[in-house]
Amino acid sequence: MHIQIVLFDGFDPLDVIAPYEVLHAGGAASGGAVTVELVSAEGPREVVGGTGGLALRATGAVDLERADVLLVPGASGRVGEPGEVPDADADAGADADVDAGSGERRQDEFIPVLLGRALTTELPALLKRAMEDPDSTVATVCGGSLVPAMAGLLEGRHATTHHLGLDMLDATGAHAVRARVVDDGALITAAGVTSGLDLGLYLLERELGPRVAHAVEELFAYERRGTVWRADGPVPTAF
Repeated sequence: MHIQIVLFDGFDPLDVIAPYEVLHAGGAASGGAVTVELVSAEGPREVVGGTGGLALRATGAVDLERADVLLVPGASGRVGEPGEVPDADADAGADADVDAGSGERRQDEFIPVLLGRALTTELPALLKRAMEDPDSTVATVCGGSLVPAMAGLLEGRHATTHHLGLDMLDATGAHAVRARVVDDGALITAAGVTSGLDLGLYLLERELGPRVAHAVEELFAYERRGTVWRADGPVPTAF
């Protein structure tokens, strides 16, 4: 299983690093059955995150021929108003003179603006192709689910995101679920920032089995939180 984690300007570093480390450890625990790399829609480059200008390097471009899983993180920045729709042109004047690799002001931008800017790249088209491929899985952490949602790709699908973005997710036609991890088949979404750990461990369990996932849990001294929600079983009655 090869996972590509997609970096975009203003990404949340923990959304990336948490699943990256879990999946990398899963590869070591499985004799190389899992591989993971950082990529971007534009190709190899230094990508500036939204937390203090911290940058990570994308070592390649998104490659749907190689990736079994495309994983999209959320953004890190100022929290917008509940239900605010990302606007790629908002704040354009504020950072027009900022070099993409400098990181200046990036941490001061609103999360909806950062997500909206990601919508102007090739990422939505790549996600559409991945979601149309029966052999591919799209996974997201935190606000990462809002990127395909705002691109119109999650209508009718069950998904989650950071609790502050659940109303926005619902507004796109997705069925927002307040759960730590939601498995909707070839779409797996995780909630708040630290849920990237749970997402990574669930991917290991789903693809390789519980023994490898448990070994990584023990290595990281971390126990997964919450139930992985699926649209299975009887509908609960009201309490």
